[in-house]
Amino acid sequence: MVHMPELSPFTRYVALGDSFTEGLGDPYPDGTFRGWADRVAEVLATKTDDFAYANLAVRGKLVRQIQAEQVEHAVALGPDLITISAGGNDVIRPGADPDRIAEIFDQVLARLSATGATIVAFTGVDVGWSGTFKSIRGRVAIYNEDVRAIAQKHGALVADQWALTEVQDKRMWAEDRLHMSPLGHQAVARLVLRTLDVPNDLAVEEPAPVPVRSWREARVQDLHWAREYALPWVVRRIKRVSSGDGLPPKRPQLSPFVSPGVDIPLPDDTV
Repeated sequence: MVHMPELSPFTRYVALGDSFTEGLGDPYPDGTFRGWADRVAEVLATKTDDFAYANLAVRGKLVRQIQAEQVEHAVALGPDLITISAGGNDVIRPGADPDRIAEIFDQVLARLSATGATIVAFTGVDVGWSGTFKSIRGRVAIYNEDVRAIAQKHGALVADQWALTEVQDKRMWAEDRLHMSPLGHQAVARLVLRTLDVPNDLAVEEPAPVPVRSWREARVQDLHWAREYALPWVVRRIKRVSSGDGLPPKRPQLSPFVSPGVDIPLPDDTV
């Protein structure tokens, strides 16, 4: 008996969001970013001969900016699968009101659900393990409950990162402590595919052991992080600018998915 590959019902996938969906922390060899959404697209592309993928994510975007700049663009592309991660950049800001952020997210999901596409929304990671973000754990939890309720209201699926305990490990995160490493993005890709009930063989990769560091070495590392990542973030907040200002979407149009550096075969029109 010939084994037939399991097919996917999805042929037009559009991803919306910020740096998480853009793939920061997970670079390709050419310096562009891969990320969980590309990893999901790679799997879906193997399950149909007519697959196309767009990624409208831009780093630093707030939920209102995603609403204004990405939602109608996504609708116009006519997708049958949409992933939307929004609100993370809002929630981490001092004094953020998760319920107010959720009101805007509700409007976003209402518009996207009108397309009839399958929609996947995301909860935030449980940051209780993180010394950097532990103080906002309650705020993230409130927003997560809002996201779950809004997703249920609009018939969306939820990729529950709060329950994804394997990413509650600093080895799953990039040096900036804000974006996931390749291991973290791989874990999220598996989560999304499970949420969609799409079989896959993405490897479960084990992180390398944490090097033993002295107290002094750890403090030097903390100072490096503060200088290279935390301080620039604070300066951008003061200046009211974003790391994504002026940047275009990652993949603004639906197109066949290939990794950077891989040429798409052209039709053979030779006689």
